[in-house]
Amino acid sequence: MDLVLIGEILAVLMFVGVIGTLLLGFPVAFSLAGTSLVFALVGWLLDVFDPSNFGALASRYVGSMTNEVLVAVPLFIFMGTVLERSNIAEELLTTMGRVFGTLRGGLAFSVIAVGALLAASTGVVGATVVTMGLISLPAMLRAGYDPKLACGVICASGTLGQIIPPSTVLIFMGDMLAGINAQVQMAKGNFAPTPVSVGDLFAGAMIPGLLLVGLYFLYTLWKTIFDPKSCPAMVVTDAERAALGRDVLTALLPPLLLIVTVLGSILGGIATPTESASVGAVGAVILAAVKRRFNLKTLREATLNTATVTSMVFVILLGAAVFSIVFRMMGGDNLVHSILSDLPGGAMGALIIVMFVMFLLGFILDTFEIIFIVIPITAPVLLNLGVDPLWLGVLVGVNLQTSFLTPPFGFSLFYLRGVAPAEVTTGQIYRGVVPIVALQVIAIALLLSFPALATWLPRMLYR
Repeated sequence: MDLVLIGEILAVLMFVGVIGTLLLGFPVAFSLAGTSLVFALVGWLLDVFDPSNFGALASRYVGSMTNEVLVAVPLFIFMGTVLERSNIAEELLTTMGRVFGTLRGGLAFSVIAVGALLAASTGVVGATVVTMGLISLPAMLRAGYDPKLACGVICASGTLGQIIPPSTVLIFMGDMLAGINAQVQMAKGNFAPTPVSVGDLFAGAMIPGLLLVGLYFLYTLWKTIFDPKSCPAMVVTDAERAALGRDVLTALLPPLLLIVTVLGSILGGIATPTESASVGAVGAVILAAVKRRFNLKTLREATLNTATVTSMVFVILLGAAVFSIVFRMMGGDNLVHSILSDLPGGAMGALIIVMFVMFLLGFILDTFEIIFIVIPITAPVLLNLGVDPLWLGVLVGVNLQTSFLTPPFGFSLFYLRGVAPAEVTTGQIYRGVVPIVALQVIAIALLLSFPALATWLPRMLYR
């Protein structure tokens, strides 16, 4: 049998083997690296893989650990954790609820607005969904909200951290797409390509992120008009109304100012994402200290959470590096290139197929696992076909966010189920997100039809 064909068969089997191993419950990083090493040994015995290719691993590991852009990841995680553990996020949510709660649908509007703000401060989906589920869901149920509407709005708003900057997913994806785009352009003979940065991807994600927020608002408005019983106004006492102005100044404006400073400095080109992340981390500490909520316990919890999440992500990244080398050297990238290039519809057909596969993988894998596995395999082909890297990065973010929301496997649904009161059934959670998933599909369709939604703002700011 032809050695090229043997290598391609092994590459496909390795991909299936990794998915199967993950479904059995083995740790992601070890599943990626371990399965890849097994197939590398088989490939070596069949003379389709050279073990000397692993010589590049050490430099890749060191490059990842010394990458200045990726330093922003633990800093943003620390910033969000401090805001969460010091109850600043909870205060923000309750205050916003009192501001809009006296309107029909006001609590739902406030959850959406705070979800967007928390997404711009934490960038971690699970933490946002759990925080809003613990605080907002009981308040919405007490106010007489339909449990389906309440659950749908909370799940949707909580997943905005996937796409609204400073999403940690966008940081890794921006760094990966920058390197892949440079390689593709050099292979085409363009030795001075227009660079792609994390700041570009942040800017590209702003309009789609706000588009999603707008669609959620329109859905809630539609419910207030055609199903007013599902979202009644909240009763606010005279004492609460009298203290509202003071609470807005103390609970709403400081974190809002911090978020605007962090994102504004990035989008305005004043600071890099890493520099802005350091400002955000220090600002969150100062904000918590001013409110007298920053102590050794808060620092310890924030530090441990940051170290845990960062270590998990980077270990997955290292396992994915082993997978990428074995897959590529056995000819898997050539196989993917030929399959995607031969699909009907050209670049758009290939892009839709890749998005569909990533959507399905989102049911069983975490976002980081998907981008570390799929982006290195498919992005070179898509960029070679003419797909804009910023457009691709934003599409992947919105697509995986949709997967996080889709029953019966969406991760956000499980996060909310874990903190929802016993009277809220799993069926109500599932039915509540169905209209939201439809809105997500509309957003993806708009992004596919109008790439400028993702590419216009970064070109206006940085070109």
